Amino acid sequence: MKTVPLNEIFQVKYGVNLELSNIDKHKNGIPFISRTEKNNGLSAKVKLINGIRPNPAHTISVAGGGSVMSSFYQEREYYSGRDLYYLKPIMKLTKRQMHYYCMCLSANKYKYSYGRQANKTLNDLLVPLIENIPSWVNAVKIKQPNKKSAINKKLELNIDAWHYFRVGDLFDVVGSKSFTKTQISAKGVGKYPYVVTSSENNGIQGFYNHYTEDGNILTIDSATIGSCFYQCLEFSASDHVEKLVPNFKLNKYIALFLTTILNLEKY
Repeated sequence: MKTVPLNEIFQVKYGVNLELSNIDKHKNGIPFISRTEKNNGLSAKVKLINGIRPNPAHTISVAGGGSVMSSFYQEREYYSGRDLYYLKPIMKLTKRQMHYYCMCLSANKYKYSYGRQANKTLNDLLVPLIENIPSWVNAVKIKQPNKKSAINKKLELNIDAWHYFRVGDLFDVVGSKSFTKTQISAKGVGKYPYVVTSSENNGIQGFYNHYTEDGNILTIDSATIGSCFYQCLEFSASDHVEKLVPNFKLNKYIALFLTTILNLEKY
């Protein structure tokens, strides 16, 4: 596949460089894009500022620092924070082709580990020629997500017979065998979750070819904010991941109900 420097396909521009803390937020405002790798780079929606023109629509935002090389297609005009570049296509590119280049740019993240920024090298980064974009980029059919609520009516719960319970009455609370990321990585990538002390992604940080704990139990983080998750599969764990082993017949519906209740106790 033939490649060319990025600046032969895009104009590489530095964004407007604003501080989010100094801008009024508004739910119907324009996007404020930062250096995060999540949520398409969106940190907030903000009011327009007189005299400050937003970055143009139909461009790619690229983080030059922070979550370096996190690259997202921006369909609307937007403001941006520090070390945020935008790429404006020199020739006509479709939305799908722009998404393809986002993928190509994000694939270069590994080059910028250990605090290295992309501000000096972004222009010369090699990307595929437009003619070399795979045919499936434009041919694949992508099903649009259904934005309607899956539940059309509010469920009424009869809580008259509910009562408080002690966790120890329903579960045996025991520790798990702990592995560092280096230790579990040595086992190789596989199908078993590696559960850590995180409040996101069901506590899972990867999947590896090793497990030490049985599934169909709850896990709870004993190091930070006490996030509780249901683990349906066998898994391995990092330090400070405790197990809630049920003293009753547990299924996923009961488990998800109980994790919701237990996570309300985090405050």
